[in-house]
Amino acid sequence: MYTIQNRKVNFLWIPNAPYKKTWDYQEGLLQSIVSLKIQNRDNQTQIPTPNYLIFCEHNHVYTLGKSGNPKNLLLTEEQCNAQGIEYYPINRGGDITYHGKGQLVAYPIFDLENFRTDLNLFLRNIEEVIIQTISYYGIKGQRTKGLTGVWVDIEKNPRKIAAIGIRCSRWVSMHGLALNVNTDLTYFQNIIPCGISDKGVTSIQNEIGKLVDFQEVIQIMKQKFSEIFEFEYINEPFPIEYT
Repeated sequence: MYTIQNRKVNFLWIPNAPYKKTWDYQEGLLQSIVSLKIQNRDNQTQIPTPNYLIFCEHNHVYTLGKSGNPKNLLLTEEQCNAQGIEYYPINRGGDITYHGKGQLVAYPIFDLENFRTDLNLFLRNIEEVIIQTISYYGIKGQRTKGLTGVWVDIEKNPRKIAAIGIRCSRWVSMHGLALNVNTDLTYFQNIIPCGISDKGVTSIQNEIGKLVDFQEVIQIMKQKFSEIFEFEYINEPFPIEYT
């Protein structure tokens, strides 16, 4: 059956976002889209499915992907708690990473049937969003074979500037990317980031040697998402309130 493609996206910015609350919120939005898709299938209807894009800045947290190794967290959970760092094993792909202040996190909750049902292309487009965002600051972002994410100086001194991990259910995505903007990189010393022990991490601030306007990065990345995924933003009420 022919499906109407909805290339419109509702945007939400959440400062100081508690990780678990935001994770649950993503799950709720994903399930609302999946439910509509099932309804369309069962009733032979063509109600357009919505797409959502959440930008946020989390409190300090380590998250471990479903295929990750818990040994890549170099602290005990008790030590994390003592330092005010949360820890969650979660349902995205990838290994362990850090989220916290000065890091821009983006969660595209897209029905990929509105775009392209190709997870590899979806990941490459997310990488391209990051690459074009950091290029504004004169930073050359790079891909490396076999490793999802965006890197700097792959040939000489590889440093990861952005991590990516997603989940997809019935072609609806959640989770997303984390770009280090003004991030305190010492928090990465407590983990083996993404399970990769022979490469470092970096941030926009670290690369250009000065503090970056966080709101400016938000606006640049927001624009790059719409350009690369070829959608327009709308301002409509979300089906679930973030409270």
